[in-house]
Amino acid sequence: MLAALTLVSGVLAVTSRQIFRSAIFLLFSLVGIAGLFFWMQYDFIAAVQIVVYVGGITVLIIFSIFLTQQAGELLPKQKISRQVFAALAVFCGFALTLLQLCRHTFKATTDQPLLPTVSNIGDRMLSTEENGFALPFEVVSILLLAALIGCIVIALRSKPVTV
Repeated sequence: MLAALTLVSGVLAVTSRQIFRSAIFLLFSLVGIAGLFFWMQYDFIAAVQIVVYVGGITVLIIFSIFLTQQAGELLPKQKISRQVFAALAVFCGFALTLLQLCRHTFKATTDQPLLPTVSNIGDRMLSTEENGFALPFEVVSILLLAALIGCIVIALRSKPVTV
């Protein structure tokens, strides 16, 4: 059910012509992903998913939509060439993901599992060692910065003046 919610919401977010509805469908898709993380018992990652993506990026997008007062307007219909290019990009991304999954050897580790304390998670998040997450942590901060800049661009977009 969570996977269906995520996929259907993701497709509706991309295909809807109303920008506010697209943002709401994106919100549901991200909540579905967080639900999948909770279901797999990755509570910390699910909480980060909710805080960063649902609470941060989606709220920024919705806020910028309301700033521009374009919540009820329809988005322009895309040309067929753009739709074909988007479908090709999705196919290439899917093929690349499958290729990486097929090439990767998944092996069980003999290490003891890390206790999920706040101290251990903080040490691992800021560690630059082999099992550290300093680089993904910085990538998430760049993603939030890019989302903020995108929201500002959407908010500052001026409407054409009609005479």
